[in-house]
Amino acid sequence: MLNSQQIETFRSQLQVMKEEINHRFEMNEHYGLEEEHPHESVGELSSYDNHPADDATELYEREKDLALNEHTKEELHDIERALQAIENGTYGKCEVCGIDIPLERLDAIPTATTCKEHAPEQVVSHNRPVEEGVLMPPFGKFNYDEQDENVAFDAEDTYQVVNSYGSSETPSDLSNPNVDHYNDVYMESQEPDGYVEDYENFVGTDIEGNEITIYPTKLHEKYEDMLDEDGLMTIFGDLPPYEKDPYTEEEL
Repeated sequence: MLNSQQIETFRSQLQVMKEEINHRFEMNEHYGLEEEHPHESVGELSSYDNHPADDATELYEREKDLALNEHTKEELHDIERALQAIENGTYGKCEVCGIDIPLERLDAIPTATTCKEHAPEQVVSHNRPVEEGVLMPPFGKFNYDEQDENVAFDAEDTYQVVNSYGSSETPSDLSNPNVDHYNDVYMESQEPDGYVEDYENFVGTDIEGNEITIYPTKLHEKYEDMLDEDGLMTIFGDLPPYEKDPYTEEEL
């Protein structure tokens, strides 16, 4: 049971909190929501000539003002409810079960009108924001690079093809700016487009995968020079002995 001195102390504290909130509302005009349109807060007459990103920033700030205003209004409502409880002589007792609210709880939350067991929010939500369902790593669910034995044309490949037509990036924007031409200044510009292995550019077969044919092209010559320089017979490494011997035996 609170004594009269303790009740007056809490009444004075609640009155100060109420005055501070009302003064805040008066100074910021309810977080600028008394203005007819968000443009008034930034001195704009229209969105016609604004960059979409600028409009998005203004929208975000407006949403934040709405949330802050709603939160402050709820805080003011709790203060007025606690002051009314003091007038009714019920302050310090739980509205649900009628037991005395511990003094420690009132010291921490002067607006409390229930005990801890009957507080309005008993469960702390651990639900993640719904936006996280669509916020994913780059290229989202359509990036197959991490999957084994996958050579599909995914979202990253699409981005690279579109980026090859031009971007605002410069060599300084790349972690490894090893490019031959300024038009190749985009992410992984040296990655093959339309094929996986280099030999796919000059090797052909029939519809059943037989009758392998090698077409002499500059890419084929470059491929052969690379293998000769490394002393290999394939890009995957040297052939095992039982496959290598038929190719290396001297003709009699």
